[in-house]
Parts: sequence; C-alpha cells; structure tokens
Amino acid sequence: MDDNSPRVRRKTVLRAALAATVGVPTVLLGAPALARTLTAADTAPPLTPPCDDGDDPTPPQTEGPYFKPNSPRRTSLLEPGTPGTRLTVSGYVFGLACRPVAGALLDFWQADANGAYDNTGFRLRGHQFTGADGAFTLTTIVPGLYPGRTRHLHVKVQAPGRPVLTTQLYFPNEPRNTTDTIFDPRLLMTVRDAGGAKEAAFDFVLAVPQDPGPTPPPGGTWTSGTTYRTGDRVTYGGRAYVCLQAHTAQPGWEPPAAPALWRAA
Repeated sequence: MDDNSPRVRRKTVLRAALAATVGVPTVLLGAPALARTLTAADTAPPLTPPCDDGDDPTPPQTEGPYFKPNSPRRTSLLEPGTPGTRLTVSGYVFGLACRPVAGALLDFWQADANGAYDNTGFRLRGHQFTGADGAFTLTTIVPGLYPGRTRHLHVKVQAPGRPVLTTQLYFPNEPRNTTDTIFDPRLLMTVRDAGGAKEAAFDFVLAVPQDPGPTPPPGGTWTSGTTYRTGDRVTYGGRAYVCLQAHTAQPGWEPPAAPALWRAA
C-alpha cells in the first residue's frame, strides 16, 4: 500500500481522536508507527503494516531463548539504580478494523544496558494490559547490545481470548540493523530524543476480526453545524485541536483555518 498517499488513514484519525483524551506526547500525536526518527531528513523505510480496514497485522518474530512466563504486572520496568538511558514506549493495540482492543496483554522483556538478560529473576521484565482506549505505556531503558543482534525489545501481545503475537521492536538508525538477520524494518519504532531520555511510539495491529463501525468523517471528528464550547477537543486532518472560543462550526472555520477558534493540542 502506498503510504505517500495524501488521504488520511482511518487509523490515523482514530489514533488522534484517542490521543486527544489522554496524555500522549504532542510530537507523536496522530502518528502511525513510522519506521524513522522524527528528526531524520532521509527517506523513511517502510511502515509497520498499518491498520486500514483489512491490512495485514503486525508481523511475528522469534521468541528467542530468554522469555520467562509469570513476569510481574507493571508498566515500569525501572528499579532503584537501574543504569541506562530512560525510554518510554507508548502506543495502541488495534484490531483489523482499526478499532482499539481493550484489555490486551502486553508482556515485555529485554536486555539490560550491558546487553545481558536476567534469567534468574524478573529484572527488565513485566506485563500490562491496555485500557478501554487500547493504549499502553512502558517505562524502561534503551537495551544494550550483545553479539549477533541489533538493539531490540521483545514483546508478546494477546487480545482477550485470541492467539498470542510474539514479536520484537527495533530502533531506527542502528548500525547493526543492516547486519542482523532477524531485523524487520516493519517493526521499527518512532523514536525521539527527550532531554537525555528517549520517547518511542508503536501501534500493534492484531489479527482480531472487528465490526468496522461508523466511518470517521473525512476531516476527523470536527463537523460543520456542531456547537463547540471552550475546551472541547476535536480532530481534523489527523491532528487534535482544542476549542478556544465557543461557537457553531461552519464551512471555512475548520481548525487549521481558524487559529482564533482552535489551538493544536
């Protein structure tokens, strides 16, 4: 599928609408899991398979030798004194119709800053569940390198009552991406620097059949003829906006064209 198309993807609109109600970093708002850094000027590698009413789900990858069941339930893998560059990974879990999957299990495990796995305990291992909006957030560190592999995170994702997806997430612009035989560019996260730490985003698409539900308006959730109050939130063109002045929307007052009425969230 050509991702250079100017049309707004259903997933992009839905993700922006979901993000308008939660605290997602603005720079990542409305972005599918792009296989590039946000500051890179070169051509982006292919996207992870986007949820677009029937496209392929996120590809699986090998579990590897270091998975352990029964990890603790937690959204932060950090412990007192954990060395390494702090990393926050956020995103959503979608089904095949681009609708969020609530209660999906995500089980993460990774190497420490020196490239070692904890095989006796549960350091840098943990699981969590998506909320009603399908969102997740993981707080951890950037994993270290070890022979034969590029930098990566392991994850198992499972919708309630559905098969488990086992896969790995990768970092853009890593030199070893070109030599790692397991590496798949469709599994690259979007990554940005954040004051000495890193922020990343990735959206999973599971092979979960869904009723597609109503088609989002072409411009987003903003609708001409609707009366908006100060503080109301909408999406338009894949971006989220906050209402600055109460008014009744009409053609020509779309958020990008009316900065006196709307501020980008």
